[in-house]
Amino acid sequence: MKNNIKELRKAMKISQQDLADRCNVTRQTINAIENEKYDPSLQLAFDLAKNLNTTVDKLFISEQ
Repeated sequence: MKNNIKELRKAMKISQQDLADRCNVTRQTINAIENEKYDPSLQLAFDLAKNLNTTVDKLFISEQ
């Protein structure tokens, strides 16, 4: 699933590790999501959106 996590994270000057700590996951999880190798759980998607000051529907892009 395509996403805007990397762009939003960099705009906020947050490292992968900082975002991971805020969402209670590993840096590797954030990296895998950013590189579209892993789709987050619904709860993690909400946590990511909250920490990046956006909404889930703006964070993830449907590929349909």
